[in-house]
Amino acid sequence: MNDTRLKELFEKHTGRELESTRELPSSGSHRRYFRLSAENVSLMGVLGTCLEENRAFISFSAHFRSKGIRVPAVLAVSEDGFAYLQEDLGDDMLFDLVSQGRDSGVYSPYETGLLCDAIEQLPKLQFQGADGLDWNDCYPQGGFDSRMVDFDLNYFKYCFLKATGLEFNEVLLQDDFEALKSDLLQEDDNTFMHRDFQARNVMVKDGKSWIIDFQGGRRGPIYYDVASFIWQARSRFPDDLKQELIRTYLRALRSYKQVDEEHFRGRLRLFVLFRTLQVLGAYGFRGYFEKKPHFIASVPYAMSNLRTLLQTPFSSYPYLDSILRQLTEMPQFNEAPEDKRLEVRIYSFAYKKGIPADNTGNGGGYVFDCRSINNPGKYEHYRQFNGNDPEVIRFLEDDGEVTVFLDSVYKLVDAHVRRFMERKFTHLQVCFGCTGGQHRSVYCAEHLARHLAQKYDVKVLVTHRELNTEKML
Repeated sequence: MNDTRLKELFEKHTGRELESTRELPSSGSHRRYFRLSAENVSLMGVLGTCLEENRAFISFSAHFRSKGIRVPAVLAVSEDGFAYLQEDLGDDMLFDLVSQGRDSGVYSPYETGLLCDAIEQLPKLQFQGADGLDWNDCYPQGGFDSRMVDFDLNYFKYCFLKATGLEFNEVLLQDDFEALKSDLLQEDDNTFMHRDFQARNVMVKDGKSWIIDFQGGRRGPIYYDVASFIWQARSRFPDDLKQELIRTYLRALRSYKQVDEEHFRGRLRLFVLFRTLQVLGAYGFRGYFEKKPHFIASVPYAMSNLRTLLQTPFSSYPYLDSILRQLTEMPQFNEAPEDKRLEVRIYSFAYKKGIPADNTGNGGGYVFDCRSINNPGKYEHYRQFNGNDPEVIRFLEDDGEVTVFLDSVYKLVDAHVRRFMERKFTHLQVCFGCTGGQHRSVYCAEHLARHLAQKYDVKVLVTHRELNTEKML
């Protein structure tokens, strides 16, 4: 990190000399995130490129925390406002913690509990978060209005619908867009709308949900965020789980207002339609125009949501309804296409049991020896834990050896991944070995997996051989 602002902020705020800095993978924005550490202190450093967006996050964070809402605290801000320190919530993103359910379509009681806890926090953000909030701090605008609806409907029309080649009458479609817009804007509640409330923007710390990335929030209807969370296309929530999440939300909502459930569900259905169209526009832009196959592969999941919605016709928008039905019947959207992305298989293992075999038959890849890193396993206290446990994570990160080690690993593997993607290769294997395959190798395998999954459009399969666990990111 060449920029010195975060270092200066960290040392001034903590009174300690900065010992280690690790940049975290970006999530599509221009903001850069760093984990800054020294003497048992770990903070997140943020470098933003948009001053107004930074101001929105900083202002919202202070306000939400004053209302008892679980969001990260902003601890220090540079004089120019482009750099700031915030509370470190750890690495447990809700999106990662429910990956098994997302991949299989069957969510465990543990995963269901995490999802319910997240959506149970939403009414508090929407109502208490709006109480006394200065809407002038919102960026780029203060509220959900006709322009925002127009932006998203046109996103669907120009970036997805036209790209499919389906013939349609723009005048008739626009008539129904205007009718839908009028219906969406019927209610004008004084509530906060996150605008991107989904599993990637919820962290889990000590079993509790913490909400992040709310800098794009604004005044808006409660239904939008409910639709975003429950009908996220690739989540593949079965209908019984969707209903459980709605019931959980409604129970929490009743603490803030009287609820006519029939009215609520009718309004929610409109916003599910609207959000689905917006998502298809995003998938079309990323897939058809930016040529990212992962987004094209996601279209059938959104289409599945759309087919379910259309089981009850949208009679108020007959032309839009007919166009959407034609889309859902197009052969290319009936099945998910074969996923031809590079698959990176990452293993942790114990050397005494041998290096994992490459079952793909391709050979090659990397084997990294973690035994040079200080070993928590030599201390009795840590033998009951593994590299996923907070006790081991703190032990490894305190002296910074593992950070230096992984920085070198990232540089090597990143170059390999980029080259394999360019050459359309299908597999790469990376193994981390240590003495028992329980602490250091597990930690390193997990961190490389998250790094690659967030930075590249690749499949990542993580196997902890000696722990007998496996998951796909």
